[in-house]
Amino acid sequence: MSLKLRNALIGLGIAVVAVFLCYSCVAGNYNTLVSIEEEVDSQWAQVENQYQRRFDLIPNLVATVKKYAQHESDVYVQVSEARAKAGGVTKIDSELLNDPEKLDQYQKAQDSLGGALQRLLSITENYPELKADKNFLALQDELEGTENRISIERKRYNDAARRFNTKIRQFPTVLMANNWGFKSKAYFTAAENAKTAPKVEF
Repeated sequence: MSLKLRNALIGLGIAVVAVFLCYSCVAGNYNTLVSIEEEVDSQWAQVENQYQRRFDLIPNLVATVKKYAQHESDVYVQVSEARAKAGGVTKIDSELLNDPEKLDQYQKAQDSLGGALQRLLSITENYPELKADKNFLALQDELEGTENRISIERKRYNDAARRFNTKIRQFPTVLMANNWGFKSKAYFTAAENAKTAPKVEF
């Protein structure tokens, strides 16, 4: 084999290895971003599921409370209005997770509904018969469990969003992420009144 041919084969081998390494790097980063973004979307679906569960519990809860506390109409109006407002943004396309303003709007509607529910539940102190009603107690337990799951799923969503946002800012992924259309995800934040714990007694 001539020296010229051998050098050509070595050069070709180096070029093939370089192309393969470059392809592996690009494909690996792209596939990783797709996987992490799917994880974010999956966690977002879990957040939505829990908010929907809470949304669905409200009519039964209000109907049960109304049987015993008919004179609390202003509270029912607040819950109804907050539920209607939250219902308008119950489902958000996962593409809008790239928009912090839209997520903030969603969060405010849900926080408003949560506050209205706290006011509804706080009136039970005035109605001992209501506090003893089995249907009410079961609904209250379901609602408390749902609120806990909402908190857990929001944290999991934030964790997944943080992993994704970190990945698209790391080198060399940052060089490719924008070209591929990957944008940072918005986070859930603590409610403005979260620093002061609500005093609600059941």
